[in-house]
Amino acid sequence: HKQGMISKTATNPLDRIRMLAQTGEHGGSRGATMGVAELYQNILKNEGVVGLWAGNGANLLRVFPAKATIFASNDKYKQILRDFSNTPESEPLSGPLSFLAGGLSGMTASAATYPLDLARGRITGKLAAPLPTTAGKDGAAAAQKQYSGILGTVALTVRDEGFLGLYKGATPTLLGAMPYEGIKFGTVGILEIMLPLEPDQPPTITRKMAFGGLGGAMAGVMTYPNDTVRRLLQLQGSRGTSTQFTGYLDAVRKTYRNQGIRRFYRGCGLNLIRMVPNTAVQFGSYELLKQWTAGMF
Repeated sequence: HKQGMISKTATNPLDRIRMLAQTGEHGGSRGATMGVAELYQNILKNEGVVGLWAGNGANLLRVFPAKATIFASNDKYKQILRDFSNTPESEPLSGPLSFLAGGLSGMTASAATYPLDLARGRITGKLAAPLPTTAGKDGAAAAQKQYSGILGTVALTVRDEGFLGLYKGATPTLLGAMPYEGIKFGTVGILEIMLPLEPDQPPTITRKMAFGGLGGAMAGVMTYPNDTVRRLLQLQGSRGTSTQFTGYLDAVRKTYRNQGIRRFYRGCGLNLIRMVPNTAVQFGSYELLKQWTAGMF
């Protein structure tokens, strides 16, 4: 957990820049594309250095119960599917069943931690706007930042939009969790079938890390457009956001019509730089813990 917290905190500036590119709420003209350097400068100008770590607390609070739920429930779903398909313990689960187990575990974790995900999306995905009367050298200190803390963001969302406001974007999040975790775990399962271990040979940590990193890359690229749509829906109705969608399909249609297919992939490169090593560490750490605790429970 300690190493994971350090990793998440260290890469939060990348994630902040990536999410601002994804949402488009970065201080530039609406619909404008901004590069990494421009986004970095805007964060410093409007929020100061601490703005690079906006949303880090919500991310740390969300990610550990979410990941623990994913891996624990994935093992449970795999066992259920193994029994259902009469797959022996000595054989790896088939690719489609690994996909299904991973997808179900992703949906379980997303449902359990969604309000924290929405809070993080609003804190990280919106850049404070400088006050018109004080913009300049004092702009960062006087910036209007509506969503700046987990409890404050949750309370403000409930006050402005009602309790159900905490679940805006939940549908694409839950639907996206199925293919994302499914592709990730399914890729690992397929790689284990394609590159089998020798009989009685225990899996190595580096093997799990390599498979996990590849699974994360595949899942990240293939499901990134859905992630962009869910972030746009999460910001809908929030203070400072005027764009309105009637639902998921309307968000896809309007975004594509106004800005084209590339709009759905803004920030994808930064996401891969951040996510591939993180996913590799998750799989490697989980395998290490399983080996350490074997026979204890």
